[in-house]
Amino acid sequence: MEFFKTGETVVRRDVHRSGQVWSEQALRVIADTGEALVTACAPGAQALWPALYAKARADGDRTVRTEAFDAMATGEWELAPAVWQETELLLWKPPMAWFSINAFYTAAGLRNWYVNFEHPTRRTEGGFDTFDLTVDLLIDPDLTRWAWKDEDEYAHVRRLGIVSDTEHQAVDAARAQVLAMLAERSGVFAHAQRWAAWRWEPAWPTPCLPGPAAAAGRVAPEGG
Repeated sequence: MEFFKTGETVVRRDVHRSGQVWSEQALRVIADTGEALVTACAPGAQALWPALYAKARADGDRTVRTEAFDAMATGEWELAPAVWQETELLLWKPPMAWFSINAFYTAAGLRNWYVNFEHPTRRTEGGFDTFDLTVDLLIDPDLTRWAWKDEDEYAHVRRLGIVSDTEHQAVDAARAQVLAMLAERSGVFAHAQRWAAWRWEPAWPTPCLPGPAAAAGRVAPEGG
């Protein structure tokens, strides 16, 4: 496997099983090892999001998020340019895991840990592909408390068939794996104090997407 260089800009893409790109996010490589690809971004980093999802964020209206998932089920959606706002993000993506572990930072320091359940990494020339499976785990900065997030939306995408039974089983196994890591303080959580002190270096350039054409097309569907 070819590794990305520290400081390099890569693009995370969420790719639907149809091969259609659901979102793109420009990230800076912090480290790339066999254990995990560690990337980051800060306010101003470029992204492409589904237009309905971007509207839901702008309006603070979760019902529009439901509309976005309904559009995903039909395979018909448009992408809109966006920028990352408010927080600095550090993201660990183990290569075969059905999750990524994220940390969000404000001016006051680490705000929270956030586990995103998603497809294992498929590396591309310019980054990596995955697919967000909606349900998340929110963890306090000191790791003492946690809570599931977006279970209602997960149930909705299950009903729509966006998350298959096989994917659901993988998510259940990943939930147990993450909770075990949290209880044992293993994986990323073994170095929680060190990572809690991490901050985006202001001198680093803001991650930018390579160009609008990349998001307009399709990639090879999974399994084909």
